Amino acid sequence: MTDQSTPEATSPNPSPAATASARAGTAAGAGVSRRRLLGTAGATGLVLGAAGTGLGYTAAPVGATPLTSLGADRARFHGKHQPGITDALQARGHLVAFDLAPGAGRKEAAALLRRWSATAERLMAGEPAAHDDTDVARDAGPSALTVTFGFGHSFFDRTDLRGQRPGALDPLPDFSSDRLDKSRSNGDLWVQIGANDALVAFHALRALQKDAGGAARVRWQMNGFNRSPGATAHPMTARNLMGQIDGTRNPKPADPDFDQRLFVPANGEPAWMANGSYVVVRRIRMLLDDWEKLSLTQQEDVIGRRKSDGAPLGGGTETTAMDLEKTGKDGTYVVPVNAHARITRPDQNGGAAMLRRPFSYHDGFDADGTPDAGLLFICWQADPLRGFVPVQRKLDRGDALSAYIRHEASGLFAVPGGAAKGEYVGQRLMEG
Repeated sequence: MTDQSTPEATSPNPSPAATASARAGTAAGAGVSRRRLLGTAGATGLVLGAAGTGLGYTAAPVGATPLTSLGADRARFHGKHQPGITDALQARGHLVAFDLAPGAGRKEAAALLRRWSATAERLMAGEPAAHDDTDVARDAGPSALTVTFGFGHSFFDRTDLRGQRPGALDPLPDFSSDRLDKSRSNGDLWVQIGANDALVAFHALRALQKDAGGAARVRWQMNGFNRSPGATAHPMTARNLMGQIDGTRNPKPADPDFDQRLFVPANGEPAWMANGSYVVVRRIRMLLDDWEKLSLTQQEDVIGRRKSDGAPLGGGTETTAMDLEKTGKDGTYVVPVNAHARITRPDQNGGAAMLRRPFSYHDGFDADGTPDAGLLFICWQADPLRGFVPVQRKLDRGDALSAYIRHEASGLFAVPGGAAKGEYVGQRLMEG
């Protein structure tokens, strides 16, 4: 983990729930299409069930504060960059890696990417899959669904495209904190799914898995979650499973060097990666039983920030610049020299920065009752050798947080730029 995750954001287009149950019943009885019903929901704020306006529910009492509709939020599939990189954190996520099936090569991979792109475009618009839709998301809108595709190092061997493999995709170095499970690391193809509704996210996962057919097989899959938009009284930076506000110093789109840090330039190499990015994915287990034995003061010393509001230990608010030279009455630094927030600062790492967009996870308990929980770390950068690697090397040498986390899986993927209308993701690589 670093001190650079994405601030949680509320829905950008909230709609008041203003439709009474009688109107909902009339619309349902008239048999309107799903697309038309979703359009109505976005325009009038119809919230089936959530605000008590759907069939079988009592109408919201007069004067009740209307709820917002997350279902109407829609991300764009086509664009300069792929979705799911700079979008606000979503409440639910799935990460899945595929390996091409034996005998499958460039032709089969291109056909798969074409199918996946078509399905992602439909689902992100709130429409059903073109074939054999499972109806899991029938009643929901797009719910800010995003689908993102990437290529692993091995993909270029499997498709005889070694000459197009970027140097930035060279394997990550080994780190002393790694305890990696190779069966849950890397992969030929990587897919990230995010949505603000769990059923919408699962629906996309299932549809894309079915689309893979005989061309690719699931290598590993991980499920994650974040706080739901609107769950707090005001928008705020997310908390992780350690209870810490996690991500105050993430790069912001308003930063003058934001695109330079995140995306391959339009004239970059290789040409097919123009406007793309590189993502490092890590499953980081939090040793919560050990962490929760620490006092509040000890936890704050490990991170270098107050647990209550994320402010640096030197004082101020969450966004106050951290004073690394401030000392206490005993002459020691107020922010300890091995504090996580101190070590991960860009100005302590030659300017290295990355955009973190993680999910928390909880996969049950070990036989001894130890929780299998932590962070699905996802970070974006124009070059991982200048983004993730120098920061992780610094953390490897003396981060106080290292005693309470364990890196258990890892992957690095090249994520091409967004598909133009009529294109599929990766087309410039596959047909270049």
